[in-house]
Amino acid sequence: MADAIATKRTRGGMSDQRRHRLRLEISREACRLFWDQGVAATSGDQIAEAVGLSTRTIWRHFRSKESCAEPIVMQGVDTEMAILRSWPPELPLEVHFVVEATKLARKATPTDVADSGLAVKMIRLADDEPAIRTAWLMACDQVEREMVRIIAQRLKLPVENIDVRLHAAAASAALRIINEDVGAKLLEGVDPAQFGDTAAWIAQAIRRATGGAVGNPVKR
Repeated sequence: MADAIATKRTRGGMSDQRRHRLRLEISREACRLFWDQGVAATSGDQIAEAVGLSTRTIWRHFRSKESCAEPIVMQGVDTEMAILRSWPPELPLEVHFVVEATKLARKATPTDVADSGLAVKMIRLADDEPAIRTAWLMACDQVEREMVRIIAQRLKLPVENIDVRLHAAAASAALRIINEDVGAKLLEGVDPAQFGDTAAWIAQAIRRATGGAVGNPVKR
């Protein structure tokens, strides 16, 4: 099944996996340019040149130059969502989040670390650049939608349940605020070692944001 998904082809004949890799590479170069010289000073032609593609190809994959930031920004929260999706019913969130975050950190490649750094920069840039803020808020919206499914499954409630939706909104807001706060401090030069307990902090924030409804072990 996984192979079938990986080899699924789009209308243009490109596999979804290859399309994802290409979009991510374009996003990396665009984010570097946005950070180094600003969004207004960056053109689609410059992004294309940095990636070694035609400008037409850039517009085939992105609706605007600013939207090029979306894959890197989304990748910045994908790890957190992957951890939440794999949360076993019998474990409290703090335990699961810390263990899985530690595992993923150990497996991170230099590219993964560089991408995380770019995501942090884009989240910070979003404070001053409305177009990048849109990319960040779109990522947050995707997080909230995913959070609805995770919480509904865990609480054994329908996804349209109002409490599920409220919990999801609160939990995703907690993730957004922590990402913004930690990212800003890292860029200010705060020692990364001070954020060694961020995984536990995220778990506790989700628990507090949902009034304790999300965080405890549940029966199967």
